[in-house]
Amino acid sequence: MTDNKRPEGMARINTPELAAAFIDEQVKELKAQIGDSKVLLALSGGVDSSVVAALLIKAVGRQLVCVHVNHGLLRKGEPEQVIEVFRNQMDANLIYVDAVDRFLDKLAGETDPEKKRKIIGGEFIKVFEEEARKLDGIKFLGQGTIYPDILESDGIKAHHNVGGLPAEMNLELVEPLKFLYKDEVRCVGRALGLPAGMVDRQPFPGPGLGVRCVGAITRDRLEAVRESDAILREEFAKNGLEGKVWQYFTVVPDVRSTGIRDGKRCFEWPVVLRAVNTVDAITATVEDIPFALLQHITSRIINEVPGVNRVLYDLTPKPIATIEWE
Repeated sequence: MTDNKRPEGMARINTPELAAAFIDEQVKELKAQIGDSKVLLALSGGVDSSVVAALLIKAVGRQLVCVHVNHGLLRKGEPEQVIEVFRNQMDANLIYVDAVDRFLDKLAGETDPEKKRKIIGGEFIKVFEEEARKLDGIKFLGQGTIYPDILESDGIKAHHNVGGLPAEMNLELVEPLKFLYKDEVRCVGRALGLPAGMVDRQPFPGPGLGVRCVGAITRDRLEAVRESDAILREEFAKNGLEGKVWQYFTVVPDVRSTGIRDGKRCFEWPVVLRAVNTVDAITATVEDIPFALLQHITSRIINEVPGVNRVLYDLTPKPIATIEWE
């Protein structure tokens, strides 16, 4: 299939049996397309790239070269999960790039949200290109494009688009999920044996925690975002809200407020909790979190996250607020 239109009459993949049939069909097509060549894939650890990686591993094994770039803006435990699942469990040919210092140095002092996004996206392409230049025999480029990306942008999703690769590489695209909706991608991921924490992961912005560390990113405030986010996710999972709430996260703006810690005045950051439900991301409502749970989460954050002395809950729907803060 060479066009970008979902085949007429294509059944929705919503059962393990249909997912298994889709996988079998794609494995045959991928083997025929790729032959004995190598495929390069930017593996972020998100739902789409993870499912593409698992599908390609099933089809061509170690002919797939995955590149996981840790830019320092991922959630707690995510780089480790990618390594554990793909390298240790699935025997993937995985290249791990620790580019944390490189990204954070580039972002130092930048407060403009759009410029931050451009720095993160541009630097990712540079790192990926550098790794691609080191490899021989790469003829294909795997992409995590799904059908909504095509409908919305008439092309490849920006977060996975590594069009900055050298033109002389002349890579052919491999997009096995391009006719699937997100719920179908998750169904296929489950059938491929990926862990629930990866397949059912809530939406996560391309720039990662960079848009939740509002203002100029500093390492200590970024860690406050990462640690508070981990507490929120852990408590939502314990209390049956994981999977029920569409998106939830923490934000740490670049402001300080007065507090009292150990009998002394302190000037520390606030953490803002955000939890919303939506169907299309165009509008969103705020989740009604039990007050006792909010109090428990607050207690954990102010006692476990260094530099934080205040916790707030964002009650603003979309519109007027956007889902993310930047």
